[in-house]
Amino acid sequence: MGEQTVAAAAGANALDARTMIEAFRRTAEVHADRIAVRTKDDEVSLTWAQLRDRVDALAGGLAGLGVGRGDTIALMMGNRPEFHVADLAAMTLGATPVSIYLTFTPAQIAYVVGDAAAKVAIVEQAHLERLEVARDELPALETVIVVEGGQGPGTVGWDEVEGADLGFDPEPHWTAVEPEDLITLIYTSGTTGPPKGVQLTHRNLMAGARAADSVIHFPEGSRVISWLPAAHIAERMAHHYLPIVFGMTVTDCPVAREVVGYLPAVKPTWFFAVPRIFEKLKAGMEAHLASQGEETRAWLAAARRRVEHEQAGEPVPEDVAATAAEGEEKLFAGLRAMLGFDEALAVSVGAAPTPRDVLVFFHAIGVELGELWGMSETCGIGAVNPPSRVRIGTVGPPSQGVELELAEDGELLMRGEMVMTGYRHQPETTAEALDADGWLHTGDVAEFDEEGYVRIVDRKKELIINAAGKNMSPANIESTLKGAGPMIGQICVIGDARPYNTALIVLDADFAPAFAMQQELGITALDELAGHPVVNAAVQAMVDRGNAQLARVEQIKKFSIIAGDWLPGGEELTPTMKLKRKPITTRYADLIDAMYA
Repeated sequence: MGEQTVAAAAGANALDARTMIEAFRRTAEVHADRIAVRTKDDEVSLTWAQLRDRVDALAGGLAGLGVGRGDTIALMMGNRPEFHVADLAAMTLGATPVSIYLTFTPAQIAYVVGDAAAKVAIVEQAHLERLEVARDELPALETVIVVEGGQGPGTVGWDEVEGADLGFDPEPHWTAVEPEDLITLIYTSGTTGPPKGVQLTHRNLMAGARAADSVIHFPEGSRVISWLPAAHIAERMAHHYLPIVFGMTVTDCPVAREVVGYLPAVKPTWFFAVPRIFEKLKAGMEAHLASQGEETRAWLAAARRRVEHEQAGEPVPEDVAATAAEGEEKLFAGLRAMLGFDEALAVSVGAAPTPRDVLVFFHAIGVELGELWGMSETCGIGAVNPPSRVRIGTVGPPSQGVELELAEDGELLMRGEMVMTGYRHQPETTAEALDADGWLHTGDVAEFDEEGYVRIVDRKKELIINAAGKNMSPANIESTLKGAGPMIGQICVIGDARPYNTALIVLDADFAPAFAMQQELGITALDELAGHPVVNAAVQAMVDRGNAQLARVEQIKKFSIIAGDWLPGGEELTPTMKLKRKPITTRYADLIDAMYA
């Protein structure tokens, strides 16, 4: 942008900006009085102009600590207004902010912060101790800023940094940022080894914003909820970068499990979540509807049939259409308002396969839940089901600016401006992922349907090949079984090089105790319920129901219910709730072997 000032660019669309920080300045100028970031109760509420002022004040303090273009800043913060301030302040200086998963151990923190070579870390007090344990291994880390205030030697309080240089001029700094400068590093959650640092540039993210807008067409005054970990590309793109470009209002939800309660209060324009959120919503809604009488059940059944006819491209029988329309008028519109989806232009789900029954249920009540596909390596962009043209069972057609092709073995290849520049400090791994023609080898096996929509089969490395040589997708089997009933919280299918498939099952932490109380079992703890015959029978019924939807070779012949729960960031799940299949098979080897004895 050179010498061009913010005022001269104010009338321009932020979507046309060369960098994300230029887009921020344009948005703050054009939408100065619009709320940018808030908490649910408006205890904190910043307009775009106020956010810009706080960003500049913190940037001045960071510059005083020696932070400049090309430096890296580690962020270990939850979903709170200060995150947006800190990330944008780093961006203003041409530095690269990197978020750390809050569930990381000291060793994991040391690896990521060390690999990123962070000069400064901004951390909440709750996570400071783990960072301090790792600090001896981090010679490049000069300063630790604690949000709540200094905590002794080697730390400084946020309040001491923000506003430390009242004469700071941000313009020479942010105008020097170039499209090819790194905007962030996204460390993959490492299902099979150490995390890889995905290098994303301003050019990548601006291309991603244009692709997203081509599908959803975000209107003025759009609203989103920030609730996923900032270390995940989905959170950064959906609830940080896109709001910057389109002047949205972000409501921060600091406790992820409370996000469902935020929906009716915020009424988001766009909502993105992982499948587990929608599985739980469906279970709760079905339990509520089951007590509403025969008429309600008839409306829902007709609406489901209507959806299936529409998805198959078939005419909807008149009686089905009439009953479903009655349900819409008398029930479904109110349900959407109660859920907080009555003003949503798009509701999306991704990061793992979503059970078909979950998708059909939401379509039946008038929420066009659509799957999407993207990766950290592609800014979360790739394919997405467009509103009003959702094809259940697919992740949609390629987004604007995205080229998708299949390799000879069915692996999905992607090319586009939103594809990463490579993995940090890993040239060999980068060369394996990005070929000479610019195609990213995604590791996903996929198919295209007759409309050009993409269906993801599974991760290439996770496909099961049984003892008879049959290829199967464990993710598809798991999704089908989870969709068969609410008792199953997590499931890991085993079957590679085995004569038949088995499964490790974790009870749903909400539904199983409620079921136990309803059955008057006298216990509610997951570790006790795992061995109870009534619970085992209920899970068997759901497995049988799921098996009925699978080919014989895919069906689960035996299962074991695991005592306790699998938590994000634990031994079995990544922070984004993907299964760590190798650690699972190692940890539960004896249990698995017993199912094949």
